[in-house]
Parts: sequence; C-alpha cells; structure tokens
Amino acid sequence: MREQPIGEAVDDEIAEVLAYHKGDVQAAIATLLGDIRYLRWQLVLTEGAMGRGITRGWRPSYERD
Repeated sequence: MREQPIGEAVDDEIAEVLAYHKGDVQAAIATLLGDIRYLRWQLVLTEGAMGRGITRGWRPSYERD
C-alpha cells in the first residue's frame, strides 16, 4: 500500500466531506463545526473525570497552540 503525501490525503478528505454533503459547502462546514463542539465537550467531560495523578499534571488544551 502506497503512502500518500499529506497534501493529497487532506485533499481526499475534503473531497469525501463535500461528496457526503452532495457539494453543499455550508452543510459541510456546519457538520465540521458541530464535530468541533462535540469533541470540545468530550474534552471537558474527560478533564472532569480524570485524576491529576494519572496524567502527571497534564491538562487538555481547547485551542491550537
């Protein structure tokens, strides 16, 4: 199996997202924003449930560095 360069993989993912939404860019963006909200909420729940000793003080980041 041939590995794709990162740029090609991203282009393929974009094409898949747009195909799933039948070319509707606004619907694709809305779905991706919903996914971001959901994953941030999962981080909040995980942070609340995990013990400080397990992660040796690591805390999740909600924004890109």
